[in-house]
Amino acid sequence: MRALTDGRSVALVTDAGTPGISDPGFRLVREARAHGIPVVPVPGPSAVVAALSAAGIPADRFVFDGFLPVKPGRRLNRLKALRELETTVVLYESPYRILATLEAVGQVFGEVEFIVARELTKQFEEVVSATPAAHIERLKRAPVRGEFVLVLPGV
Repeated sequence: MRALTDGRSVALVTDAGTPGISDPGFRLVREARAHGIPVVPVPGPSAVVAALSAAGIPADRFVFDGFLPVKPGRRLNRLKALRELETTVVLYESPYRILATLEAVGQVFGEVEFIVARELTKQFEEVVSATPAAHIERLKRAPVRGEFVLVLPGV
């Protein structure tokens, strides 16, 4: 904030995704705006839009719900509520919770095929369509790294 209030230009950059979208970058933006400092977005890749564009799942109407709750019961309840929307759902997930989330998706959505995208716009990018069980099996074979985007079709 000191650099901004001194009149210098500052860029907010993250190592994954778009700053402020399901990450704490919004706090800096909010603080800058509170000080009357204009915030200008720089167009670039968004994991949500990138995943949707590569998913082959209808994206004319979708809901982005960020990261699911950590606690298993709350995670299941959120997934059930999202399933009721009957539209494409986009979620973020960390490598630490991806397997538990995939199991929960299987419980709520059944064995529907959906996209798990990882490391979008980076060297080890992958976009895979499979059922929850197949995604789990694939991810158990190698160390799970990177940030994930799940694209679930409306059912």
